[in-house]
Amino acid sequence: MLLSQRVLFGSFEHLLPIALAIILTILLIRFSLNQEETVQYKIFKYLGVFVSGFMLIFHLYQIGFEDYNITADLPLFLCSFMALFIFVFTTSRKYWLFEILLFWIILGTSQGVITPDIEVGFPSFDYFRYWIVHLGLLTIISYSIVVLKMKPKLKSVFKSFLVLQLYMIVLMVVNYLLEANYSYLNEKPISGSVLDYLGDWPYYIIKVQLLLVPAFMLIYLPFFFLKKRKN
Repeated sequence: MLLSQRVLFGSFEHLLPIALAIILTILLIRFSLNQEETVQYKIFKYLGVFVSGFMLIFHLYQIGFEDYNITADLPLFLCSFMALFIFVFTTSRKYWLFEILLFWIILGTSQGVITPDIEVGFPSFDYFRYWIVHLGLLTIISYSIVVLKMKPKLKSVFKSFLVLQLYMIVLMVVNYLLEANYSYLNEKPISGSVLDYLGDWPYYIIKVQLLLVPAFMLIYLPFFFLKKRKN
């Protein structure tokens, strides 16, 4: 079967997975809300195991059967890294992990959903990996909010921001040692993204840093107003 080329913004390959994920997430959440707590926890756990397991299988397959390139293929992009270890959160349900992941997933993963960076489209393995990672993470964080009733605090904004800075510092070292471009710290992605509106390197990195806390605050505001309304 012939594989399509890079997935284009607004194409059928772009919009169909999003529509399916929205429908399935709504159905899953509605079903889970009517279940006992133990069942809710099991569903949450298996969501994470599925996403992390798929990521592990994908990378093992790439290592074994494809031309695996450590300068580009390691699961170090933020969404890939989260997906590989998201089972830790869904299994433990630790609140401090929720505080960190909420902002990373809503801001970072949503960007990947809106402007996909997929070199080879349907039905390539990477096409399915990309959507399971990004849409799976959004489903998991939505489930934690609606079903498990997890809500961030104001300090969660700064906690998430600080941990992200540590992760970016580690990636800068990895990029330097491998001459790589993980998390696009050295060069913008080939496909269009919001980074295109923020100037050339290194200015787009500086501008992203300046925008992160305000963006995280915007994500936090609905939770703040809902809490205030209830009180």
